[in-house]
Amino acid sequence: MRKRRKFYPGALALAALTAVAFAGIGEAWSYFTTYAEAAGGYTIQLGDRTEITEEFTDWTKHVVIENVESSEPVYIRARAFCGSQYTLVYSGEGWIQGSDGYYYYGNIVNGGASTGRLDIRIENIPADPEEMERFNVVVIYESTPVKYHEDGSPYTVEETDWSELLDTGSTVSGGTEGGGQA
Repeated sequence: MRKRRKFYPGALALAALTAVAFAGIGEAWSYFTTYAEAAGGYTIQLGDRTEITEEFTDWTKHVVIENVESSEPVYIRARAFCGSQYTLVYSGEGWIQGSDGYYYYGNIVNGGASTGRLDIRIENIPADPEEMERFNVVVIYESTPVKYHEDGSPYTVEETDWSELLDTGSTVSGGTEGGGQA
């Protein structure tokens, strides 16, 4: 008589392995059936943007800073830098001199609006045409969002926290009468 072998331990191990494999297949299959791809979309603007316009006439830079149409209301400040042998004299309606060397535009600049003109007159200009080739004045500006009190009134430019900057910019524009930059 022939003895039958029992395959119960091997069959039980195979059944357990199959059960474990099929237990996780539901989650894996749902990933493959729910994965979708989309085409098209919309352009979004991340952040606000300001743009500076500079003109140079009679040794004076005329600076206007615009808050582009879709940007939130901001406060703006500006400052110019040049060699230590030159003196910069600032003037302009609505601009306030700060203790940190910046000039602050005192009014809120809404999207699509711009600051009043800030004139930066350059004094002690070089008489030597060669020196004018190396002459340069750089304007730096920054904007920060307008914050509001609990009653809905906006903080003034003096109360504003300038550590949260939205946009910073600088520019070097060309062309002085002597061929250098200003």
